[in-house]
Amino acid sequence: MEKTAIFGPFFATMALTLAVWIYMYAKRIAFINANQISPRDMEVPGKLAEISPADVSNPSDNFKNLFEMPVLFYAICLYLYASGQVDAAYVGAGWAFAAFRVLHSAVHCTFNRVMVRFYLYLVSSLALWFMVLRAALGWLEA
Repeated sequence: MEKTAIFGPFFATMALTLAVWIYMYAKRIAFINANQISPRDMEVPGKLAEISPADVSNPSDNFKNLFEMPVLFYAICLYLYASGQVDAAYVGAGWAFAAFRVLHSAVHCTFNRVMVRFYLYLVSSLALWFMVLRAALGWLEA
């Protein structure tokens, strides 16, 4: 397997972050304009989050989530590439991580059912921890 295959799910996760970023600002700007909120009204930290309804604040919360576990995902992908350890199991787990993060973001940014979101997050996290633990065990054995 070509070691660059790990960059498919790597860039898919980055594309997800871009999509959520665009969606977040589209929702925020529409809310700010519709409610005639001035920049001065938003100078107090957390004020926008406090006055925003869930359909405006959830995309922002999801965007923040995309800088938590995905950071580990990016790191493990780069480690696997640099160490030449990319194989079908890692690429499959990488795609599972990316796909379930997309589903998690879709739920979080729309109808936001917490238990649905939790299970999607769990599956993506298990895929990531599989990658991390497998790589760490390989490193220990070397």
